[in-house]
Amino acid sequence: QNWTRGMSYCLHSESHLDTGPIYVRENGKLHVVNQGAGSVQNVTPKTRPFRLFSRGFSVELCMNREDDRARRQRTDHFIFTYTKEGNLRYSAKSLFSLVLGYISDNVDHIDSLIGFPEQIAEKLFSAAEARQKFTEPVTGLRALQKFTEAYGSLVLCSLCLRNRYLVISEKLEEIKSFRELTCLDLSCCKLGDEHELLEHLTKEALSSVKRLLLKDNSLSDAGLRRMTAPVRVLKKGLENLLVLDLSCNPKITDVGIGYLLSFKKLNCLDISGTSLKDVNAVVKRIQMRIGLVHSKVPLKEFDHSNCKTEGWAEQTVLQWEQAVMEAIKPQDDLRSRTAALHFYGKTHRINEVGKCKLGEAETKASGNLQFYKEKVQNCHLPLKKEVAGSHELKNNKKRALAEQEKERTSKQKHLCLTVEDWDLLNTY
Repeated sequence: QNWTRGMSYCLHSESHLDTGPIYVRENGKLHVVNQGAGSVQNVTPKTRPFRLFSRGFSVELCMNREDDRARRQRTDHFIFTYTKEGNLRYSAKSLFSLVLGYISDNVDHIDSLIGFPEQIAEKLFSAAEARQKFTEPVTGLRALQKFTEAYGSLVLCSLCLRNRYLVISEKLEEIKSFRELTCLDLSCCKLGDEHELLEHLTKEALSSVKRLLLKDNSLSDAGLRRMTAPVRVLKKGLENLLVLDLSCNPKITDVGIGYLLSFKKLNCLDISGTSLKDVNAVVKRIQMRIGLVHSKVPLKEFDHSNCKTEGWAEQTVLQWEQAVMEAIKPQDDLRSRTAALHFYGKTHRINEVGKCKLGEAETKASGNLQFYKEKVQNCHLPLKKEVAGSHELKNNKKRALAEQEKERTSKQKHLCLTVEDWDLLNTY
């Protein structure tokens, strides 16, 4: 009893310290000290629920390889969650997720995906894309080629690179690896006649292109001659082309338009903003040779609203663009250099940025030269249909046959292949 009174005195003298409950074991029993009365009670204390970790605690498990030098950051094999009571729970990932993560980390080492189920291949592509494996310089190209060889249009069926000449220059080989594209938009890229991508358009890998937009690309008659040589001679290349946009290319003349007459399947054509000498003769020639009618209203196919990147690699193209934009961010002195060029009268670089808009202004000034095929209703906006009798249709067919016969008889005159054409055709 004297001992408990001393204990109570000590507790009252140090009341400013919060020591918490004090337990005393006596004769094999646990007693709690009542600080208010200074006595000991034989009451079993209420225990709090034991919590090993705090609410904000998180754990990440990583698998270490034997070779520390080749160690890579890997996703954890467990998923940690908290219950409503605040208890930490974990669950193991599925074997499919673990295998998918491992293969996506080493996707560049895959030999072939031909015959592999496309449902699982899409998940594998998404997992590799999330790890940004396709943005790597060498391994990314090798991995992307494995998917394009096996799945073609599923990887990418439509590619829009409008005004993205930096992406083309940085990822040219990756872009050339895409196969079975049906739509390709290269507008406002200033590629020119000698660009490697334009030469790639004539290859068999892009023979599936049906919609090609080459607006404002500094093309001339020489570029059109090279681009149409396989179709004119070998019936290969862009033989399935339905829509072609060559507007805002002032170096194209009447001679270059003659090369386009080999595209017999064309439904829509835009040659606005070109340097035609005899517009009426060109309009009649296009109508007689490939059956396209001059449109008085701007066509829907050339407003670039329906052209977008579609396929598994849609996010991959965005990653390429972000990487290119981040690479040119450190050039903080770009404004000062532009101001210096403007001060000294060197305005070439300044005009390049707005050249596409200037080309559109030139197109409006020169007039609308868009053509469509009357029988194809979904190719253009609703226009006023001209009622033509059967007699006129027969006459048009006879004229077309007569023109074809003249073309065959004078084939040697019209088909003059240069050395560049033969060099290009020898690559097939």
